Amino acid sequence: SANFLKNQYKVSAFQIILFRYSGQDDILVGTPIANRTRFETEGLIGFFSNTLVLRGNLSGNPTFREFAKRIKEATLEAFEHQEMPFEKLVDELQIERDMSRNPLFQVMFVLQNTPKLQLEMGEAVMEPIQFHNGTSKFDLSLSVIEDEDRLEGAFEYNSDIFEADTIKRIIGNLKVLLEGIV
Repeated sequence: SANFLKNQYKVSAFQIILFRYSGQDDILVGTPIANRTRFETEGLIGFFSNTLVLRGNLSGNPTFREFAKRIKEATLEAFEHQEMPFEKLVDELQIERDMSRNPLFQVMFVLQNTPKLQLEMGEAVMEPIQFHNGTSKFDLSLSVIEDEDRLEGAFEYNSDIFEADTIKRIIGNLKVLLEGIV
């Protein structure tokens, strides 16, 4: 959670871009977390991941700093409830399920906070490669990796909703916004 809070400006900027494109001032974005909150689980092998929903409210035309503060508060609140499984949250909210879409959000923000791996075996050097199976799990996803002093990002999108040129414009606008923030 500390790393995610440190990077609140990235998710804030992304939500501002979503606001500008959608015109909606209440933006819900899902974000996966490792969900290893106890020291005992740090070294265990297994999948402990959970999904948090971050609500960004841009009503009242806040400044960027005000909005980033709202995102920080929303993030802290979400992390307070991080142990509640996503499926249980959906059940508790009694949301009617539609198998064609996620019940709480259609946009995902993924912050990778693990260093790039490189495995050496003798003269062979192995490193992970990007793989895409040709489908998008959400309407729009942004994965961000902070690599030393630069950001690397990858968008995944539903091509029934977005055109490649629109995604290119979103990328350009996000870049301009992030440069302005810096």
